[in-house]
Amino acid sequence: MTESKAPRRRSDATRTAILKAARARFAADGYERATVRAIARDAGIDPSMVMRYYGSKEGLFAAVIDVELVLPNLGAIPVEDVGGVLIGHFLDLWENDSVLQTLLRVGATNEAGAARMREVFAGQILPLAERFVVTRADAERRAALVASQVLGMALVRYVLRFGPATDMSREDVVAWLAPTVQRYITAEAP
Repeated sequence: MTESKAPRRRSDATRTAILKAARARFAADGYERATVRAIARDAGIDPSMVMRYYGSKEGLFAAVIDVELVLPNLGAIPVEDVGGVLIGHFLDLWENDSVLQTLLRVGATNEAGAARMREVFAGQILPLAERFVVTRADAERRAALVASQVLGMALVRYVLRFGPATDMSREDVVAWLAPTVQRYITAEAP
């Protein structure tokens, strides 16, 4: 029994090493400049192993950017706290998940990354916005506005590292952005 588990453990360890190296390489070099050879070198394996597990650079990228935002249950919090809860949640995600930072970097320069970013936000923020409005078109606008705030802050704070944005405390970021996100989600449409 131990022998049958050993190859599986090596396989899992190899996949984990590839994904870790790919996240770092895509984040540092972007999609276009990252190569399977460089990723394999960073993972300490032969490039054929990357192809074996992921089929192609595109397949590897898709695995790297598999993102679940795991949004909080807004039904369990007072409506007037929605903006603050969402901003706090997104700060947690950006600070603790390098995949989102990689996706943002790549999404800014690569259509596949941008498409995946759109899918993530449409699939996960749109349903949240739909809870507060009557029409889907209104929900889509609101979700896009929320994304503009969340992605804008993520870009200047975690990717471009603009001093004023990186110097702000978490509490300040929430205090500044929460009212805007709150309005986008719950206010009457203009």
